[in-house]
Amino acid sequence: MINKHAPDFTATAFQNGKEQQITLSQYLGKWVVLAFYPADFTFVCPTELGELADTYPEFCKFNCEILSVSTDTVFVHKAWHDASPTIKKIHFPMIADPTREICTNYGTLIAEQGLSWRATFIIDPKGIIKWYEMHDNSIGRNVTEILRKLQAAQYVAKHPGEVCPASWTIGKQTLKPGLELVGKI
Repeated sequence: MINKHAPDFTATAFQNGKEQQITLSQYLGKWVVLAFYPADFTFVCPTELGELADTYPEFCKFNCEILSVSTDTVFVHKAWHDASPTIKKIHFPMIADPTREICTNYGTLIAEQGLSWRATFIIDPKGIIKWYEMHDNSIGRNVTEILRKLQAAQYVAKHPGEVCPASWTIGKQTLKPGLELVGKI
């Protein structure tokens, strides 16, 4: 999926107390973090979504929208929002995928459960997938690391020919691959 077009979708989302129709393509021109999670009213999911909510202003500074996706309906998203102080902090769209079409198109669907694996995609402003991670639902994400990877993806997009080494952060040295570096790192 890396360097391929992200599958577009049209879906209903819950955001800021309202139900709305969104498409992935409406975010062309922005970076997108697409965060799949198994279900509302669970245990690991609110810890991650809460951290994403807390960090949302920082992602916005980097011209990035966060979209969360589960197989729950928009009504369940609203009920969770109304019931949970953690989820009430969320200002990004919470996408409903009850038909499982989005999860299927991104390869995150656990068919026998009707739920999604925990997965995160970083999509560039042209709609191209630059990074993704998918793992067991018992393991929570590191939101700081997602932000770091977004920053690295943005850096290399603006600086062709440079690459970001392990644990790179803004202001740290990058590398210019070439024969002169062989054996010197």
